[in-house]
Amino acid sequence: MHTIPACLHKIGIVSKETADVLVHCEHVGGKLKMKKVVSVLMAGIMAMSLAACGQSSTAAAASTAAASAAGTSAASSNEAVEVSVAAWDKNFNIPALKAAEADYQKNVNPNFKLNIIEESQSSDVENAITLAASSGDYSTLPDIVLFQDHYIQKFVKDYPDAWQDLEDTDVDWSDFGAEKLSFSTIDGKHYGMPVDNGTAIFAYRTDLLQEAGYTIDDMKGISWDKWIEVGKAVYEKTGKYLMSMDGDGNDLPYMMLQAEKSSQFKDGQPYITENETMIKVIDVIKRAVDAHALYLANDWSDYTDQTIVGDMVAGVMNGNWIIPTIEQVQENSGKWEITSLPTLEGGQEGFASNGGSSLYVTGKSKNAAAAKDFLAKTFGAGSTETYDAALTNGGVIGCSTKAGKSDVYNQGVAYFNNQAIYAKIVEMGANVPVVEQSDYHYTCRTQIAAAIQNIINGADEQSALKDAEDQLKFAMQG
Repeated sequence: MHTIPACLHKIGIVSKETADVLVHCEHVGGKLKMKKVVSVLMAGIMAMSLAACGQSSTAAAASTAAASAAGTSAASSNEAVEVSVAAWDKNFNIPALKAAEADYQKNVNPNFKLNIIEESQSSDVENAITLAASSGDYSTLPDIVLFQDHYIQKFVKDYPDAWQDLEDTDVDWSDFGAEKLSFSTIDGKHYGMPVDNGTAIFAYRTDLLQEAGYTIDDMKGISWDKWIEVGKAVYEKTGKYLMSMDGDGNDLPYMMLQAEKSSQFKDGQPYITENETMIKVIDVIKRAVDAHALYLANDWSDYTDQTIVGDMVAGVMNGNWIIPTIEQVQENSGKWEITSLPTLEGGQEGFASNGGSSLYVTGKSKNAAAAKDFLAKTFGAGSTETYDAALTNGGVIGCSTKAGKSDVYNQGVAYFNNQAIYAKIVEMGANVPVVEQSDYHYTCRTQIAAAIQNIINGADEQSALKDAEDQLKFAMQG
């Protein structure tokens, strides 16, 4: 059965490239929303607005282009220069960009201006790249775009002229974790400047653990079997689950696998039914549900609004971007602490990541030298002025280990019992293992999530996973 984007391509409404991206890009908060297809077809209007920003050419911009040709940056010489960047999330990514702009203006070029083009969601940027590729004119794009880590390799492969690498910048790449860089390093070249840290945390209500006879220290380096035992005790004592997860867009298998240094893919192909680690992970999830240690929510809203904000859980495991959701329950301030993830065998800490994005310079940027200099001297330099303000103003936890040593990062957070969670998250992020990634990450997530629901409802585990693997292979062949 064809997807809606495939049908639109079949009848000639959209190109193959646009249809491919619609399949991968019309998700919001991790869930597919097919109704976005129609609005995406109107994205030409948005592309035109991007063109207006990308093609704006003042006398200052002209001098910047000349400076770029000479191998120098006008931005560094106090000449007026404007660099455009497209990004989403006014409460998260936008404050981080404004922090970097203020830092660069103060310490490098007071006449620098960052023209921030605020998009409603990440897929707006992805669609703009596809539309520019369809027209054959990448000059319509901003100088810089924020792009999701899980999608960038496909977009660089499909549209190589849409991007510039950052090999000519003075950046200490060893300051960033290997796993974060694995997304944006393509054919040995660095393309992206890391921004937000997707390191996974396990946050626990220490007061509820105590009711069941446990402490936060008992949860560090714990096995999943022991974790289920604790979860069962917590539920019996408090009526709360030790964890919840969106059962529709289930990120749990991916994070559990990564903590085991394993992937859902092997040599570019689905690795599910023959993956012994995957089989064990699925078994843990089913047993956790049966023990009332894990609650699988119906959808993203149920997960965030009902289980976390609705105070149904004694623990939360996800990318650290989930912290603001936890903090919405003010009466629980001081009751939470964080640690690393369980593993199958236990006796060691588990580390994983979920989500995250980086900044990329576009292929036909007229201000490429200035854009690269801006990125290198703010996010790329581990500047505490950029990272501290991004954290304070937008809650963005960066990826720079150098910045993670600042006083701001090492301050205790009252909500988390004065634990210095931000420094801890940066430290954990440096230990996340590199595992094989795929352009079909989200397609795989959808199929595995469906298989888990079927298994919980009584389906044969091996048959359900075989069906998921077959569906994934079919999608990858399309």
